[in-house]
Amino acid sequence: MNQSKDNRFSDRLETAAKAREAMLARYRARPAADDPAVRARQAERQAVIRAREERNKERDAARLAAEARRVAEAKAQREFEAAEALRLAAEKAERQAALVAEQKEARDARFAARKARARR
Repeated sequence: MNQSKDNRFSDRLETAAKAREAMLARYRARPAADDPAVRARQAERQAVIRAREERNKERDAARLAAEARRVAEAKAQREFEAAEALRLAAEKAERQAALVAEQKEARDARFAARKARARR
């Protein structure tokens, strides 16, 4: 079985130390918070956040307007249906009254005819 060159404990410790140093160097090379590039990126992020919030507000406003429009349309539809039901009920009552009057006239005519036959 062949063993690699970096198999000794001291080699592994040295490799880990180099990796830690590289991470520390990357951290130290990072620009400071007051660096213009960092501030520019931060300003871009803030602009993106504000734009997203504005779009969300517009979307919410549109959703609320659509909901209000839907509620108004539903209310108008219910009012129309109620008015239509009242109109149909009035027409039915009128037809019923006309039918009752017609039946009364027919009954009165039959009664008058029977009376006329009885008088002869």
